[in-house]
Amino acid sequence: MTSLTNQQKQLLFDYCIGLTSEKETAEAEALISSSEEAAEIHSKLKAALAPLEAVASEPCPDELAERTIWRLSNLARSSQLQLQQLLATEQARDVPTKSRLWWNLGKVAAAAAVIFIVVGTWFAPLDFIRQKSWQQRCQAQLGRIFWGLSNYISDHDGKLPSVATAAGAPWWKVGDQGSKNHSNTRHIWLLVKLNYVNPAGFACPGSKDVDILQLTPSQIKTYNDFPGRKYMTYSFRIRCHEAAGGNLRCRKVLMADLSPLFEKLPQDYSRPFKLHLDKKLLTLNSINHKRRGQNVLFGDGRVEFVKTRHTGISEDDIFTLQNTDIYQGCEVPSCEADAFLAP
Repeated sequence: MTSLTNQQKQLLFDYCIGLTSEKETAEAEALISSSEEAAEIHSKLKAALAPLEAVASEPCPDELAERTIWRLSNLARSSQLQLQQLLATEQARDVPTKSRLWWNLGKVAAAAAVIFIVVGTWFAPLDFIRQKSWQQRCQAQLGRIFWGLSNYISDHDGKLPSVATAAGAPWWKVGDQGSKNHSNTRHIWLLVKLNYVNPAGFACPGSKDVDILQLTPSQIKTYNDFPGRKYMTYSFRIRCHEAAGGNLRCRKVLMADLSPLFEKLPQDYSRPFKLHLDKKLLTLNSINHKRRGQNVLFGDGRVEFVKTRHTGISEDDIFTLQNTDIYQGCEVPSCEADAFLAP
């Protein structure tokens, strides 16, 4: 039987600690059922993690994680240097004795064991480093979107990109190319269609279920919206009934990583959409960065990674409407103070 790849082992680890998407969960379960090695690794990981189930979950401070990574890096470099020195010394010996050789090989093996332990300990910190890298790349993308948005506003008398929509239009129909303006993303698609922002810039690097949209300028002009959810993994502010003129509001939230409320939308646009909020949906962060938090773009161009969904003095939840527990995909805020990012 073929040994598992590092990617498959990473998948099993993520599955055991609950960081996999629905698709990855299915892949991990299929792997466990079809591979004895995978089943054994899964069993050992679950046994090792079992004592943690009784411990209250608290977020690890970024500073602590970074200090841990720094110390492990130093330990790894020190151990690797010792190993290289021992190997160089052994190779430089003209006629090593048998006993001397075995003694040095023992030291080499000990140093190698240290490196092995360090690499194993690095498993989680390396994942943290990956997440931090994606988080920063995502922030850079949001910054470029803001730059394109600012240029659009400058060219259009201070107005935000907007298409005419009827009252009660279903803003959840992402990817619908019909003649009627429904989806909330059609407004933002104008930035792509008019060449203010590259379409690839709307795919968060931290999202697992994402594809990079690659279209020629002539192809882009034939679309009325993003071709589908997988090409656009951010959520945008829906304007309220009393919005005045569409001007940019410097202290307001403009967009953020994908809303946890609308990760899964009906593929059949003819079917009605209905979502009931529950306790879980009220506490989840965006899936883009493994639920650690979300990057948020504000009207003054600031991009902040926040571990809470609540912003401003009023502690408004940017992903929900005030006093609304059931969504049918056509609701809008009743006032400017109620930020609502969708879909």
